[in-house]
Amino acid sequence: MQLDPKTDLVLTRTLPVPRSLVWECWTNPEHLAQFFVPRPHRVTACHIDLRVGGRFDTSFDVDGATMENKGVYLEIVPEERLVFTDAYSEGWKPAPEPFMTAILLLEDTPDGGTKYTAIARHRSEATRQSHEDRGFYDGWGTVVDQMVEHIQAMMQR
Repeated sequence: MQLDPKTDLVLTRTLPVPRSLVWECWTNPEHLAQFFVPRPHRVTACHIDLRVGGRFDTSFDVDGATMENKGVYLEIVPEERLVFTDAYSEGWKPAPEPFMTAILLLEDTPDGGTKYTAIARHRSEATRQSHEDRGFYDGWGTVVDQMVEHIQAMMQR
């Protein structure tokens, strides 16, 4: 995949949890709600229709304000690649102000963990810079940490 540093933000981490559980967390609304926004913010609703063109809608409580994200899945390769965007909502209705397309890449590591790459692809340099300035690396890194904590708790049950 060709990355463009002018419009793409990339976070790559090696996670000490199996790829199958990372996939499960990203594709199951009950799991996603446990990690998808940095605490103390929280997911208040999540609707997943895991198919190309299916909706991926989330609502968050951020400091008492409700934020809603509506999107669709563009590509699904089980346990390897998940691509979603807010450029469209369910039914391929174009969004008036799209922000980004997210690409999640998962690979096994030799020790049974997961190489996790999250790409936020923006339509302009200004949008990319705005996302970075608002804390892309800290926010998305915190989300990954929260997901790992959630998976480790799942594994202990």
